[in-house]
Amino acid sequence: MIRKTILLLTLTMGIFSNIFGQKKSVNKYQPDWTFYFSNVDNNLSSISTDLNLNSIAPIENQENVIYVSIKMLNPKENGLSDNEEAEKLWKIEDDIIDNLKAEKLNYTYVGRLTSNGLRDLYFYSDNGNFEKAVVDVMRNYPEYKFAFGIDEDKTWNGYFNFLYPNPSQLQIIQNRRVVEQLEKKGDNLTKEREVVHWVYFNNKEDLEKFEKFAISNNYKINLKKKAEPSINYKYVISISRIDKIGYNEIDEHTLKLFEKARMLNGDYDGWETSEEQ
Repeated sequence: MIRKTILLLTLTMGIFSNIFGQKKSVNKYQPDWTFYFSNVDNNLSSISTDLNLNSIAPIENQENVIYVSIKMLNPKENGLSDNEEAEKLWKIEDDIIDNLKAEKLNYTYVGRLTSNGLRDLYFYSDNGNFEKAVVDVMRNYPEYKFAFGIDEDKTWNGYFNFLYPNPSQLQIIQNRRVVEQLEKKGDNLTKEREVVHWVYFNNKEDLEKFEKFAISNNYKINLKKKAEPSINYKYVISISRIDKIGYNEIDEHTLKLFEKARMLNGDYDGWETSEEQ
């Protein structure tokens, strides 16, 4: 049996060179692309976006949100794309981005939505010749119908309030990334092991309410103390329980703790566990 401590951290997904167009100094910028499932207009939806834009948006001179909506040829019954058509849609996406770069347009690619038989691509730009660059590419795919639109969005509301995940969705993304890393190391995800959780509060009353909640759900209290001065909260509590950490199980456990902490004005800070083989 191999035991290694695995901390819940936001793991980057690599560097994508085609995110930005021209006119921006982004040498030190490292995108963090991810995906998650959501519900948009009562339809199952897959959203992919760059989380790290959250720290630099809105970008100067990119005050318009631009969308390209492509109608899929053979969507699945749930409105998402099958593997075969997904490859074609990614090729169209790559071609559009390549042409935007070739035209030296000022843009940022911020995400995509797959839902209800449509693949929507979202950009922010100063407009320029954006529509022409898209139309030139789509001429190479006459079988696909598409729509093009542009709206003013100086505050990047579309990115922050539509594409960017809410706190619960972000927790699920973080869970998935850690479990994926464990899988790559050959972890036996079906094996139960101790899972430790950390939660922060600003007053003792809220902390003690959370403690009672944790005990009622069979968690062990590992520590309860004042937080370090560098932390934005005054108190920290650590709890643990023997659990499985499969994708569904860890989401169920963490979201329950996450929501209870939020209700008590606290901050669920993540989890750690051992690697089991």
